[in-house]
Amino acid sequence: MLASFESALGRFRTNLEAGRGYSAHTVKGYVTDLVDLVDFLEVQGIPSPTEIDLEALRAWLYTLSERGMAKSSMARKTASVRSFTAWLFEQGELASDPGLRLRTPKANQSLPKVATREAMAEIFQVLEVAASEGQPTAIRDLLVVELLYATGARVSELAGLNLSDIDENRRLIRVVGKGNKQRMIPYGVPAESALKDWLDRGRPTLVSPKTSFELLINSQGKRLGTRQIYEVVAKALAGTAIGAAGPHALRHTAATHLLDGGADLRAVQELLGHASLGTTQIYTHVSIERLKEGYTSAHPRA
Repeated sequence: MLASFESALGRFRTNLEAGRGYSAHTVKGYVTDLVDLVDFLEVQGIPSPTEIDLEALRAWLYTLSERGMAKSSMARKTASVRSFTAWLFEQGELASDPGLRLRTPKANQSLPKVATREAMAEIFQVLEVAASEGQPTAIRDLLVVELLYATGARVSELAGLNLSDIDENRRLIRVVGKGNKQRMIPYGVPAESALKDWLDRGRPTLVSPKTSFELLINSQGKRLGTRQIYEVVAKALAGTAIGAAGPHALRHTAATHLLDGGADLRAVQELLGHASLGTTQIYTHVSIERLKEGYTSAHPRA
């Protein structure tokens, strides 16, 4: 990579990490997308970020399309590039921002996978039986699924929970979401019971010299990672109609079941930590689809 591009990407990375407070995972995604762009620009004979123009960006998107890249991936890469060119313009390294006129490919939006209430009841029945046998990891796995379903938290938010983030008296957890934004989320009585069991019988058994203040820990006494949480959820959902989906499926399920039960859309937005109400509205479409399915199967003149 040419030194001018390497310098610009390094400074942009610092801006994402320090200036915007993005997570390491998000920053890595941005940089990966931009390295792909830079590789293309260098082949095209563009030696510096100051020479990026709309024509070059469109040519890059065209090559991605020719490779057969999914529209959702192209949309993500476009968003990364637009953020980069906007920053270059703010830094005075571009006379104008070509990213403003770069059209984002529209992804084929599909409705999120959602487990039924009956499926969730069966999952909890299985997990509760396993936890009742006293195995610490089984007690923890029940808590993992309870909290994800009760709060709609992101997997990274759950993994990052510390003991001090739990307000047991008010049944609230404090999570750190995107952009280091904190929010408080309530949880219900079943999750409260699972939490108490974990703190009384599960966690003390797994504590080791490596353990400090983490809420969820693995068999080595270290913080439970997002990949391990994914495995727990995938195993729990494997027997349902949606299959071995990850933790985000429980977030979708929690949001949809809340709206099905009459929750206010803005309250669900606050719960999920969505910056835009439009992001939350996808779940209203899920609820409407479920309503249609119920109507079609139950109404005599449907």
